[in-house]
Amino acid sequence: MILREELDRILGPDGEIAANHPFYEHRPGQIRMAQAVGHAIEEKRHLCVEAGTGTGKTLAYLLPIILSDKRVVVSTATKNLQEQLFFRDIPFLENALGRKFSVCYMKGRSNYLCWSKLEAIDKEQYLFSPHDPEYLKIIKKWAQETATGDRAELSELPDNLILWHRLDARRETCAGQKCRNFEICFITKVRQQALESDIIVVNHHLFFADLSLRQEDFGSILPDYAVLVFDEAHEIEDVATQYFGLAVSNYRLEELARDAEKTLQETGVSTAYLAGQIARLGERATGFFACFQGQEGRYVLQPVEAEGGICRGPQIADSLGDRYVALRLQLDVVRGGLQNVPVQSDRIEALIRRCMEIGDELAAILENDSNEHVYWCEIRGRGIFLRASPINVAPLLKERLFACVDSAVLTSATLSTAGNFLFVRSRLGLEVTDELIVPSHFDFEHQSIFYVPRNIPEPREEGWIRTACRELETILESSRGRAFVLFTSYFQMEQVYRSLENRLPFPMLMQGERSKSGLLELFRSTPNTVLFATSSFWQGVDVQGEQLSCVVIDKLPFSVPSDPVTAARIAYVNESGGNAFYDYQIPSAIILLKQGLGRLIRSKTDRGVLALLDKRILTKRYGRMFLQSLPPAPLTHDLHQVRAFFNNPD
Repeated sequence: MILREELDRILGPDGEIAANHPFYEHRPGQIRMAQAVGHAIEEKRHLCVEAGTGTGKTLAYLLPIILSDKRVVVSTATKNLQEQLFFRDIPFLENALGRKFSVCYMKGRSNYLCWSKLEAIDKEQYLFSPHDPEYLKIIKKWAQETATGDRAELSELPDNLILWHRLDARRETCAGQKCRNFEICFITKVRQQALESDIIVVNHHLFFADLSLRQEDFGSILPDYAVLVFDEAHEIEDVATQYFGLAVSNYRLEELARDAEKTLQETGVSTAYLAGQIARLGERATGFFACFQGQEGRYVLQPVEAEGGICRGPQIADSLGDRYVALRLQLDVVRGGLQNVPVQSDRIEALIRRCMEIGDELAAILENDSNEHVYWCEIRGRGIFLRASPINVAPLLKERLFACVDSAVLTSATLSTAGNFLFVRSRLGLEVTDELIVPSHFDFEHQSIFYVPRNIPEPREEGWIRTACRELETILESSRGRAFVLFTSYFQMEQVYRSLENRLPFPMLMQGERSKSGLLELFRSTPNTVLFATSSFWQGVDVQGEQLSCVVIDKLPFSVPSDPVTAARIAYVNESGGNAFYDYQIPSAIILLKQGLGRLIRSKTDRGVLALLDKRILTKRYGRMFLQSLPPAPLTHDLHQVRAFFNNPD
């Protein structure tokens, strides 16, 4: 009761937030959420909160966790959200409440510099670009000044700098406590800082990478915690699936062979025999992964006959089994050779561990036949990735996460479907939880309208592209550009963009032409721009004001049913007695559609049109489930009303 009253006071019209925030608005929904979070922490319960856009959910969960005096991990969807929390929201609260908080900001290991690698880099026989000597000079100077070792401080370096990959503190190349630089290691320092902090701010990728290692002796960096907050919690199933699975790529084998060769040369213990075996490992890996080369995409690995049993791979690869056996044997030969090197070191021990891990993971992907996993291959550019992914992460999360923490708070603007949390709870293994839905703080009935054309073919029917382009032209002329046009596939995006690029009188941008941040900066600074984009712009993008006055979505965002993970999940739900279309595919699509449409209204002064070029939301029985879940914007099928909305700002 005391905490409830304190939260009500702090967030109320006469409280510290109102006194310190220049744009304060009294938000009863924010107070309700803060009280629900506080109650969950006090009673050691889990909580699901859908906080509609404009609720102010960040302060609503930060205040009760600060007042709880417990160690709390806050996990966000992206590094940008981490930075917003650490550099803006928490300092604001410190100023408003007049007290300092014990807070730590942690990223994944690859964001931090490795001292041992930096010391050894001068012995490299080659670098990666003509500019690398200049970049290396900058990094060395920065290394002597930085307190964190965080690569983000090197703002003058390119984002995709290959050189950094040779200097980062990734787990697979780390010797842990055996490293001579362990005491001054930036990973050691950030972990020590976390041990001394009450609030630890991470992102979902770091959190689940750490959670997947917490039962092992090596690699985990987060300390124990009592309370966990997931912001943008609708994303955690896919991230957890990634980190509870296994992956072996051609890049990983190539890097192992290269690192082994370089390490032996630097230590001066290389023998002609071992050098030859390492070279042969590279050859074996190249021959093995050649069996998987083909068109880019994601494919299920099928059982293939191999010497001594069954192996998974492409059905056309007659020699896969032999090449797989040869690669496994070569990994063992190299591991044995490294173990017999007369002068051992932490780097050699790390190489031995990597040989063992890659061999074990290859076996788990290609030889196992668990009905709890899907085995698949992804071809992306020159990269070939062999993966084993859990089909259902709910039991894993129930046992390894929710049973091990006093209170977990899951929040997002898009967490419910059809007014309840049954879908997200079933996907994540949350059996007992408190629930709260806080409607959006914005007035969608007056700030927006929702346009769905009736006279348009369905997306799979002939003529949809042609009709959709005509609809888009009319919508964008009415909005005078100022729009996001969001697509469910790159192919569809490019088709529509090429069809309209000489027909629209507005600046046009397309995802892929430059970085995401570069596109957003150009969109914000160029009047009347239209941005054509896919999945990464459906979520986590915030453009306020007239510059974004229209969001158009091509079709209902159902996952591609042939995708290996999606297909396995569909089969699992159906085989378990459910109806995958209604129990999995529709709820997933509802959450993503809500995310996409949520890009439009980001403040109380925003106005705009939401448009969906897919009449199935009107004609199919399941369409009602989508409509019930969307913001309460007035629905129209009349383009004249769209024009009138833009022509009459009142």
